[in-house]
Amino acid sequence: EVLTLLVLMYPLLQGLALHLHSALTGSYIPGTHSIAFVNCLNEQIARDIARAIMDKKLAAYVNILPKSSALYFWKGELEESTEILLLVKTRTSKIGELSNYVRSIHPFEIPEIISLPIDQGNPLYLKWIEENVPRD
Repeated sequence: EVLTLLVLMYPLLQGLALHLHSALTGSYIPGTHSIAFVNCLNEQIARDIARAIMDKKLAAYVNILPKSSALYFWKGELEESTEILLLVKTRTSKIGELSNYVRSIHPFEIPEIISLPIDQGNPLYLKWIEENVPRD
């Protein structure tokens, strides 16, 4: 029984230990922040979505990257287009809310909204993200 309880509680205990270690040493916990990628049809839509994300305080920073070519299958057909890509820097805990919000305002039927956790980075920059995106 005790062994089963310990196995079940391991992820929680490990998380608590990481947070305690981070608090005591000031070190970064990998995965605390993420970069979300959001594709947009044109620059105006990209700017509008980026501003809406910032107004909702769902990110600390959004890059708007210039046009890129895209090839993809849509409804069984190979499509080719140009897109603008947003790189959204935020807390990992905000990714679900960010995704839901972007889907609610994005003109695409199925917008690309994917994220990758930030493993490491400039500690001062990561702290700045932390300070500029409110906790849940």
